[in-house]
Amino acid sequence: MTEPESQDESTTRDVAKLADRFLQQRADEHDIAIVERQLGRYPRGMVAVGARCACGRPLAVVTRPMLPGGIPFPTTCYLTSPEAVKAVSHLEAEGRMRAYNELLHDDETVAGEYRGAHRLYVAFRHELAVRLGEGGMPERVKCLHALLAQTLVMGEGVNPIGDRVLEAVTEEFSPSVCRCGSLDD
Repeated sequence: MTEPESQDESTTRDVAKLADRFLQQRADEHDIAIVERQLGRYPRGMVAVGARCACGRPLAVVTRPMLPGGIPFPTTCYLTSPEAVKAVSHLEAEGRMRAYNELLHDDETVAGEYRGAHRLYVAFRHELAVRLGEGGMPERVKCLHALLAQTLVMGEGVNPIGDRVLEAVTEEFSPSVCRCGSLDD
């Protein structure tokens, strides 16, 4: 009889599978060119497309933990879709981060889930760093763009604040509805 797997072992296994998925499907020149147009600059440290629009264009990318020269890049799940960035910027301008921070303070269940999302994010970042030969999220909400990117990359149910951001922007952005018309292929 085998002992049940611990939560740490399960997380390690899940993170390894997640890293495998992205490292086996690296970004190609076409994806990099689209993200460059989305950002208006070359996407530094881009490893893979983490989530795609219904039309196939990138919504969020997975980036290296370290840039060339050993410069840390803090955002592993990076939101690139201009439509998603705009929708989340509207939430930030409305003061939604304050409301989400209050939620973390007032709701221990959500706070615990958010800490779990943080642990997964850190473990994923570490796994990428190890696999790429390279050497976040605190107790408060800092960047709704990064949290939505994490939800898009890792799936709903991982980050409760990222899930709430996705729900809050559905009138302006949905990963299942293409609004990429402004980008040329």
